[in-house]
Amino acid sequence: MKTRFAPSPTGFLHIGSVRTALFSWLLARHFNGTFILRIEDTDRQRSKPEYTELILETLKWLKIDWDGAVEYQSRRLDRYQEVIDDLVSRGLAYYCDCSVERLENLRAEQMAQGFPQPRYDEHCRNLNLTKGPGRVVRLKISPDMDLSFNDLIHGYQERSGADYDDWVIQRSDGDPTYNFAVVVDDYDMDITHVIRGDDHLNNTPRQVALYKTLNWPMPVFGHIPMILDEAGARLSKRSGSANILQYREQGFLPHAILNALVRLGWSHGDVELFTREEMIKAFDGTGLQRSPACFNTDKFYWIAKHWMQHSSDLLEYAQSEKWTDQPDLFQKQLFLAQDRIKSLLELKE
Repeated sequence: MKTRFAPSPTGFLHIGSVRTALFSWLLARHFNGTFILRIEDTDRQRSKPEYTELILETLKWLKIDWDGAVEYQSRRLDRYQEVIDDLVSRGLAYYCDCSVERLENLRAEQMAQGFPQPRYDEHCRNLNLTKGPGRVVRLKISPDMDLSFNDLIHGYQERSGADYDDWVIQRSDGDPTYNFAVVVDDYDMDITHVIRGDDHLNNTPRQVALYKTLNWPMPVFGHIPMILDEAGARLSKRSGSANILQYREQGFLPHAILNALVRLGWSHGDVELFTREEMIKAFDGTGLQRSPACFNTDKFYWIAKHWMQHSSDLLEYAQSEKWTDQPDLFQKQLFLAQDRIKSLLELKE
């Protein structure tokens, strides 16, 4: 068992990302396997070092620990080029010099003709172009290729190459595309199980095509549902409640956050409260749900209050933060207040 968490350093970690990390981490720890942290930083314009530090800081605060050194996609560009060169040399991929204008016109024509989904017309497939400025690399997709796969949550997904066009695996600037790099990474790192959001479900057949083209073994996929806010809308990165670090600033215990997140899209009977050890023991990959989960603030406060009441290191924390230099008095104050507070900020007050 080897899982991974592969965030992009383009912002803070939001609730959905942390839940993905938690599920992947729990699955590996349950089976005494390995959990890898991989930073997908090939987006040169949006990726920033400060966001990488933010990711590491957040995971450390939540005590989601990874095995070995952190992996960085930006340090693997030579490896991606090696695989691309191999695919081109074997006639499994090809260079394409179609301009943006041509592709936009092609799309408009197909939309006007009622195509259910616009697709590349393979204009450059047999031109035998070589590497050159402005050219991308496309993977050849055979119409009769079986792109079906089994999903831990959504079951058997039947897909065919006839539904997909020759997709770009390397951009004109030489950078690999997400669907290409993630396959090479997961293969090289021996990833056995991939847990990710179900917004990636439609990406998976393209990745299956690359696995099959290279004759590489595929990992087991599990696409977890989106998290909704209390109004039923998708919880986005722009939502204030989506930012995990917001909860740290508000003084909530990290375990309270993990306990709340583990129940979003996973069930274990009627159990709501879990210690860290109980989560690891119970999370074996079963009980994952298809329907979207709703982040309920009142329920989170209830969980947060429970763990404040059962925390044994509040005195140590208060002393480290220099809130008190009178431990005996603090213990008496804590005895009176602990059953009413849900965060460290309320404790400080």
